[in-house]
Amino acid sequence: MAGPSGVPVFERFFRSVAGLRVDRSDVKRFREFVDGLVDDVAVAGRNSARWNGRDVIAPMDLPIPKGLQERMREFDELDEATEVRAVLAAAVRRPPADVTFSEETEALLPELFGGLGIALARALRAVDPDAPNPGTDQWQRATDLVRQVY
Repeated sequence: MAGPSGVPVFERFFRSVAGLRVDRSDVKRFREFVDGLVDDVAVAGRNSARWNGRDVIAPMDLPIPKGLQERMREFDELDEATEVRAVLAAAVRRPPADVTFSEETEALLPELFGGLGIALARALRAVDPDAPNPGTDQWQRATDLVRQVY
């Protein structure tokens, strides 16, 4: 979970990518969403690696669709990316015990989460274009939407 120092970073991130004002509870929701996807990505990557006769998950094993790849590239160009990477790298939840990421895959995770963050922020804006600060209902609809495609 992002500590107090992570809250201002994510506030700037969400404001930059979608014009949203988020608070501490929104950052908590975001981190819970990301933590859930860590397990989903890890399990899918593990299955792909095993299918290919490997125990260690390589970047090519991760299910990253084209749209998310584009958001990851977009994240890389953000002014806030360095700060977000630092917070995510320090606070990313470890995958399940039977999952092992390669060093390259570990290095990719902050980019993946940054891309997911952009996708989620824009989904929040799409489900309620007039809400400057998303509420619980908007978060539920946006996370449901992102999970439908990822």
